[in-house]
Amino acid sequence: MIAAVGFYEPWWMQILKALAIFAVVFNLVPIALLADRKVLGRFQHRYGPNRVGPFGVLQAIADIGKLVFKEQFRPRTATGWLFALAPGISMLTAAATIAIIPFSNVVDIFGTPTGLYGVDPSIGILFAFAFGGIAFYGLMLGGWASGSKYSFLGSMRAAAQLISYEVAQGLSIIGVVMMTGSLSMTKIVAYQEDHLWFILPQFVGFLIFMVAGFAETNRAPFDLAEADAELVGGYNTEYGGGRFAAFFAAEYLNMVVVSGLVTTLFLGGWDIPFVNQPHWVDPIVVIVKMLVFLVFFIWVRATLPRLRYDQLMAFGWKILLPLATLNALVTAILVVVLD
Repeated sequence: MIAAVGFYEPWWMQILKALAIFAVVFNLVPIALLADRKVLGRFQHRYGPNRVGPFGVLQAIADIGKLVFKEQFRPRTATGWLFALAPGISMLTAAATIAIIPFSNVVDIFGTPTGLYGVDPSIGILFAFAFGGIAFYGLMLGGWASGSKYSFLGSMRAAAQLISYEVAQGLSIIGVVMMTGSLSMTKIVAYQEDHLWFILPQFVGFLIFMVAGFAETNRAPFDLAEADAELVGGYNTEYGGGRFAAFFAAEYLNMVVVSGLVTTLFLGGWDIPFVNQPHWVDPIVVIVKMLVFLVFFIWVRATLPRLRYDQLMAFGWKILLPLATLNALVTAILVVVLD
């Protein structure tokens, strides 16, 4: 199947498409939050939320509403405007990355051909990493501007962790780029439609990207930036109300983004092997794959204990980075030889 390129979209279609995509993706945040609590409950032999709404399905909405309507406050030692800006940076960078995740190839809506994604830049992967690199400024500013030692230590941990694992994560997809010959997300999915999902020929790269994704989202066992047993709450210790809700939502939104990137880069995007499904099924396929990976996030949290900080850094630099470099080198050799 040919990637969605070379067609014109009117401005009203771009607006409608953006609203629809962001409405669907942002609704995945309370779903991920509810799944986190319900699935963790089952792993720990308890029910989880089961009072608000049928089977507790409205618990996440109630939690978000409670936080949003709480009084906003900040410590006297905080730097006011930076303290308020930090959660917005975390939300903005996560939301911007959603724009490049393709949910379908070219479809016809109201007689107008369009692709179900926000944008498809020729440097789509670099776009994602650029906003990922900006994201840690939200955590750094939040910790530093709080005027708290615990928050500052958490922000320094977050910065070191994100920088360390972002290098390995970038190298892990070099093999995908070399095999595809493009940085465009839609072209990567189209290549997998015509050949194999990259999880097979790039299984090592998939594992590295997945592990680095856990570290990039500050999820267990890499949640050293929050580490409640050591740092009270890390970079968000002094946050409450709507600002804490923004940090909280940004974490789950980043989980959705990483799940979308894994689906696009390694799991074939909207493709189902040996099935020529209609285009309206494509977004459903992508969302189901993302939800499966979200459940895997929760499964790992329930299974693995938190690492020590020295173990975290040693694993990133001494194991993950050399392995990612070796994977890129072997892929380059095989691409040249087999081509």
